[in-house]
Amino acid sequence: MRGFLFFILGLAVMGLAFWSYQENYKTRDALSQVRSLHQEIGAAHARLRMLQAEWAYLNRPDRLRDLADLNYDRLGLLPLMPDAFGEVSQIIYPLPDILPITDSVDVNALVPAQVEDDPL
Repeated sequence: MRGFLFFILGLAVMGLAFWSYQENYKTRDALSQVRSLHQEIGAAHARLRMLQAEWAYLNRPDRLRDLADLNYDRLGLLPLMPDAFGEVSQIIYPLPDILPITDSVDVNALVPAQVEDDPL
């Protein structure tokens, strides 16, 4: 009986060793994937910063003004002037649609509520 118990315990130890070995490699693989994802995120942030800098460079007001002047014949773009903008109060917003009344109430048929005399 003692030999059988040692045999079962030996199998349990070997099973746990195999399981921990597999978990170790799964963890290492997951850490490697996380490292590569962090590198990809860093590269994406660098590309984003570069694109934002290029966008800011291309949208300089003096450059856009020069482009509008050069392409006036073809595009008909006018230079931006302060008087070209309006105020929010000048915007006309559309009125919401009025829904049709489907269930009307006859107010003449309603009886006023009886008011009890207040003893106070």
